[in-house]
Amino acid sequence: MDYSTASAAQPMHVDRKLLYTSLEERIKYLHHFLDFNSSDIEALLTGNKYIKQLIPAVVNLVYKKLLQYDITSRAFHTRTTVDETEPDEDYLHDETPKIKRRKMFLRWYLTRLCQDPTTMDFWRYLNKVGMMHSGQVRRSPLNIEYIHIGACMGYIQDIWIEAMMSHPHLSLRRKIALVRAVNKILWIQNDLFARYHSSDGDEFADEMSDFASYAEDQEGYLGNKRMLGSSSGSSTEDDRSSISSGIAPSIDSAAPSTIGNASNSSKVSVCPFAEMGKASNSTETKIWAN
Repeated sequence: MDYSTASAAQPMHVDRKLLYTSLEERIKYLHHFLDFNSSDIEALLTGNKYIKQLIPAVVNLVYKKLLQYDITSRAFHTRTTVDETEPDEDYLHDETPKIKRRKMFLRWYLTRLCQDPTTMDFWRYLNKVGMMHSGQVRRSPLNIEYIHIGACMGYIQDIWIEAMMSHPHLSLRRKIALVRAVNKILWIQNDLFARYHSSDGDEFADEMSDFASYAEDQEGYLGNKRMLGSSSGSSTEDDRSSISSGIAPSIDSAAPSTIGNASNSSKVSVCPFAEMGKASNSTETKIWAN
């Protein structure tokens, strides 16, 4: 499919079947729709050192969030968010060996996002990440419902936008370029999660090509038996210093014991979001603040 031949008078043709049977065609369509172009690639390749600086703090924040709720925390025991049976053992915490191992996988994944997005291997990796959370084609299925995946992706995106836009030394032009480029990557990854949690295109299930080419990869590696190397990025005069990746996040929000507290039900406004406007309007930067 050639998206470069479209004209203003005639909309370009998109082959619906290929969107579900060819990973390459799906990625090409998403690239074109999201205007993922050479400017985004340049921003990613020259700014990946800033992404890497965020990784340790992002990993800690994400796992703190996942362990905050029983339905997502329980999945580390049961490998599914469908089963609401309470685990026999205590809920896990940040320092549990299993969680430390999971954090390592997330660090590898986020590091992989700093690699060259001009190759199909990059997008095949993102596709495998989407597949492995759906419980499909695995010796030990991991079945995470899409609501939790989508929420987690939104949380990562929020951290990322805040961190980049509050960077103390990057120019506004470079901040915007990096935010736009990474957000497009995250939305394509989000689509590749949704692909395996949706019934769209199921009528083409018997004709799958790229999407059906799953390898039984060892969990966490997805075909990469080691942590991938990083490529060096160029810098400009506005990159006067690097922010230490060891800076601890400044936000330490306590989890409520329950989402819906019956004892406070009488105080709830008619609009469930009305009280949010009365909260403190001060904001804390999750990443760069000491």
